[in-house]
Order: sequence, then C-alpha cells, then structure tokens
Amino acid sequence: MVKTWRADQLFPALHDYYLGLETLTDQKFLHQTRIYRPFLSLEEQNEWMGKSSTPEFSDYVHKVHLSSCNPGVNDPLGGVELSQSGYLDTDLFFTAMRHFFESKEVLVQEKFDFDQLTFNNKGINYRDLSAAKVIFCDGTYLSENPFFSWLPFKPVKGEILSVKAELATDKIINRGVFCVPLGGGMFRVGSNYDNNDLSWKPTDHGRLQIETKLRSLLKVPFNTIHQNAGIRPATKDRKPYLGLHPRHETIGLFNGLGTKGVSLSPYFGSHFAAFLEGEIELDNEVNISRYFSLS
Repeated sequence: MVKTWRADQLFPALHDYYLGLETLTDQKFLHQTRIYRPFLSLEEQNEWMGKSSTPEFSDYVHKVHLSSCNPGVNDPLGGVELSQSGYLDTDLFFTAMRHFFESKEVLVQEKFDFDQLTFNNKGINYRDLSAAKVIFCDGTYLSENPFFSWLPFKPVKGEILSVKAELATDKIINRGVFCVPLGGGMFRVGSNYDNNDLSWKPTDHGRLQIETKLRSLLKVPFNTIHQNAGIRPATKDRKPYLGLHPRHETIGLFNGLGTKGVSLSPYFGSHFAAFLEGEIELDNEVNISRYFSLS
C-alpha cells in the first residue's frame, strides 16, 4: 500500500538505462507491462480510489477497477492497475551484455583469486592488470570476500516456477505471488522467501508454497513445467552496500541489492560511479560506513 523505497528516483533511471542498453546490444529485454493487483476487501478498494487521485500516486496508478476484469483471476472486488512497471528478461540481458564485453575484449571469465591482489602507491594490481581501484560485486558470495565479510549479510533463497495456464492476459498479476505472462500460455510465477535453506537446489516445499498461492490467485488450472531456485544478496537493513573499505581506499563494494537488483542497480550504479569520480558524496543510506564499527 506504499511506494517502494526511492521509487521516484529509481524508475526513471532504470527505464533510460535498460532502453539504452537495448539500443547498444540490439536486443529486447525490458518489457514494460502493467501490473494488476486484485483487491482483498472493500476497504482496500476505497483506499486505492483515494490514493489514485493524489499527486504522490497518480503517476503510478493507471486505473482502479471496481469489479472483476478477468474471468481467469480471482478478483470479485476488482483491483488496481499499476503503470511504470514490467520485468527484465535477465537471461537475455546477461547474455547480451556478456557478448558486448567479449566483443570489446574486456571480459575475463574465471574465479577471482584474492591472493593475486596486491597494492601499490597508485592503486592495485591483479596478475597482469593494474587499476586505481577494484570494485567487488560478489552478490551472494560476499561472505567469502576477506575484505568485506564483516558486513551483516542476510541472503534469502527464492524459487520461481514456469507454468502453463489457460489465462488470457497481457498484464502481470500480483497478489501473494507474481504471475508474469511470457506468451504461448506460459507464465513465470514466484516467489517465496527462505532464510534457512541457502542451497541453490529447488525444493518441493518451495513449489507447493508457490502453487498454493497461485491457486488462490487464479480461477483456471495450471501445470508446473519447470522450477528454479536462487539466492538474493540481501542485507540486514534491506539497503544496498556501496562504498570503499575503511582501511583500503583502493577497494570498493557494490552489493546488497536484495530482491530489487533490477530496479536498484541503474540508479545506484550511476550514483556510485559519480562518487568514485569525486563528483558527489555517497548517499548515507547506502554507504557501508554505517557498519564501519563492525570491521
């Protein structure tokens, strides 16, 4: 019932960023698709009616539906249709960017060896590479980084299903789980949250959790075709980790994007780059200096 953190800054930045990379790579991986969120009560319906006309929310609410608008969705009270939403085809995105960096001969694909990192008066050396700084983007492997393992890291497992359903919609349906239309009757559905099992292996428990919520959301039957699992690089306070090491200013970190990496990374990537170039001060809410007492 509230906007996500920094929405007014994040969304304009991500649209420009991904659209620019689509042009650069001649690929299509950003899909700007509206989200439909069914109401659970008349009170919720009334609250969104009021919010939709306020300056704070008017740019994000496309339409408030007061009755069901899809026979395949469990939405007897209607729902709110949100704009400035969509999804990123991350598989295609990473493939396109990998090919781009390979074409520029600037990508080395190997496991990083911390023992090969050395310091000099001007910066750092790594094997035959020299640079002013090294920025670690370890994702879920932050705890294995000897320079930043002191940060309070809270990785969270999540699972996603690929399902086939006779549901006619071009919108993302989101209530309890998200249901993203991929075409041809296929949908991507997720996700759950597991703080205990941090393996990358899909589980029956995770599948049943998601399927149960999907049955509450849809009126049509569905079949689960495939299941994936992953680990979100989340943080203790749910804010990203950006900054330089307290004792080594040539070593930096860009991590902790949690469940919202697709939307957080364009804005904060640009923010961090400007900081590294000496143009701005780092935002206190994301600066790892907030945890220097633990280092």
